[in-house]
Amino acid sequence: MTTTVRPIEPHTADGGFQPPTDPVPVEPAEPAGADLRPRWEVPAFIALLVVTAGLYLWNLSSSGYANSFYSAAVQAGSTSWSAFLWGASDAGGSITVDKPPASLWVMALSVRIFGLSSWAILVPQALMGVGTVALLYRTVRRRFTAGAALLAGATLALTPVAALMFRFNNPDALLVLLLTASVWATMRAIEGPRTTRWMVLAGVFIGFAFLTKQLQAFLVLPGLAAAYLWAGQLPLVKRIRDGLLAVGAMVLAGGWWVALVELWPEDSRPYIGGSTNNSFLELTFGYNGLGRITGDETGSVGGGTGSGSWGSTGITRLFSSEIGGQIAWLIPAALVLGAVAFWLVRRAPRTDARRAQIVVWGAWLLVTGLVFSFMAGIFHAYYTVALAPAVAALVGIGASEVWARRDRLWALVTLAVVTLGTAGWSVVMLSWSSEFLPWLRVAVLAAGLAGAVALLAGRWFGRRMMLVGAGLALVAGLAGPTAYTIDTISTGHTGSIVTAGPTVQSSSGGGGMGGGQGGPGGRTGTQTGTQGGPGGQTGTQGAPGGQAGGTTGGTSDGAGTGSVGGLLNGTTVSTQVEALLEEDADGYTWVAAVIGSQNAASYQLATQASVMPIGGFNGTDASPTLEQFQTWVAEGKIHYFIASSGMSGSDAASQITTWVEESFTAQTVDGTTLYDLSGGVTG
Repeated sequence: MTTTVRPIEPHTADGGFQPPTDPVPVEPAEPAGADLRPRWEVPAFIALLVVTAGLYLWNLSSSGYANSFYSAAVQAGSTSWSAFLWGASDAGGSITVDKPPASLWVMALSVRIFGLSSWAILVPQALMGVGTVALLYRTVRRRFTAGAALLAGATLALTPVAALMFRFNNPDALLVLLLTASVWATMRAIEGPRTTRWMVLAGVFIGFAFLTKQLQAFLVLPGLAAAYLWAGQLPLVKRIRDGLLAVGAMVLAGGWWVALVELWPEDSRPYIGGSTNNSFLELTFGYNGLGRITGDETGSVGGGTGSGSWGSTGITRLFSSEIGGQIAWLIPAALVLGAVAFWLVRRAPRTDARRAQIVVWGAWLLVTGLVFSFMAGIFHAYYTVALAPAVAALVGIGASEVWARRDRLWALVTLAVVTLGTAGWSVVMLSWSSEFLPWLRVAVLAAGLAGAVALLAGRWFGRRMMLVGAGLALVAGLAGPTAYTIDTISTGHTGSIVTAGPTVQSSSGGGGMGGGQGGPGGRTGTQTGTQGGPGGQTGTQGAPGGQAGGTTGGTSDGAGTGSVGGLLNGTTVSTQVEALLEEDADGYTWVAAVIGSQNAASYQLATQASVMPIGGFNGTDASPTLEQFQTWVAEGKIHYFIASSGMSGSDAASQITTWVEESFTAQTVDGTTLYDLSGGVTG
């Protein structure tokens, strides 16, 4: 069916638009300037993807199993289709992780094919990063220049927190890929034809994003809805129809698994980790939902009080030393350039796809950024990877649109001011880590000053001078995040709380943040940060081949050590303990049970046998009950109980520990206390 659309109007001399012409029937719109595609575009696009792949794949195994909490669930899903379906932490299916399982599915399939290894787990994440860069490029390129798309893609690839999370096994990598895909599909719907199918596809992407990280997926919906309802080619009634169909597709794509969980008999599926009543809906709207906003998170690490245990909230949160180095390098530039770009297309026809795309990216950045800034519940610096595509797109689009009007003095002044401001802000951020490349601060400032001067001088000295200024502006804007990104990919990261770049000084005057490390040959690294749980946490995490990584977390004043060891990381599994657990492992549903998912993950990854995480992630979930545990022991399903020093967990976990200690004989193997549950009660 032929759809009536308006052609893109050419710019007038003052940067505005000629009056709109009458609508004409056309075929699907080609990307802006497709008939004038520069020769360098395809090679540059390929080079962008190759470099991105190199960045995200290099030194990848240095992180070992990364976050063992998710790696254990991946291992379980690779050996049990039931654990795969539910997203269980263990192949025995006692409890799920505290997120829906979509991201686990991808990694578990990889492990099923290639076997359990760091590469099998992390390569899919890296490829998601390459895919996200490619999708961002293609989305921007549809209505803007090749230069805009290339700058957007490069900015995303070089964002420190993107380099961190696309090399890590948390759900955020798949979340960002799916959200970027939803924008791509929405823009195709806005441009037409076949708007309905593209909107349905966008809804499917959001639905699977929900199955990746629940309600966070919906933060992009305001921008997608506003852009399509405003700029869609069809009459308003049909635009509303397509929007409702997209919502329906979203509900189906994300809701089938939710319905399965809620309708399935509770005694024949795993307990829903992180919930208080074994309900995924309660987890969605509680611990992982409104609790993140209000801070009232029952069962969370330091949560449940709304006391702001996870750092100061407010409009400056993303620009603090703890968070800024992850994402904030180009946020001011993105806001300014995005606003200018929107102003330039303000008089375009209603269906202008360029303005619609600016609206989508701008709303994404503003809505997500404000939620992150003011949420009082659990918040980690790496969450900000969700902002990276929007920041990168606005920088690429805005810089390109202003550069296209460089014959106007206001455009050169805008570029010069943004260059100076970005360089100055980069110097401030680099100063948070005084020992990290001190010469770079001088170089960035010099490049920013020289770039701003050259851009302005180009008005009188010609195009070559402007190009020099543009090049220096790129250096000033990207040098800081590039240095952080290189530092990030050069370092292994393990544990539940990781950050990109070097250790920085906390804005509260205490310990800074740095990425947890772990690598081959027993390399052990440390992490210090303001985001540690109350009282501080310490622990180590096993990795392939006997590698170990370590994490030391603390409160903002660095107080407290070792109160809940193994909570945010795991434990080192000795070869003697590993060998003991592997004896007759096939004869048990669980070779061991231990309080806390990170502790259980360490033993499970070492033995590749199912280990029960009593109480879930932080030991506070009511799974299993003492009665259920006693039944499983009587049925001969659990071989060992491993004592956890300093981690009591929930009431149920405490009851289980007390019963085991009173009923069975302890044995110590290489410093680890175990209870053999297979011989019957002895106490």
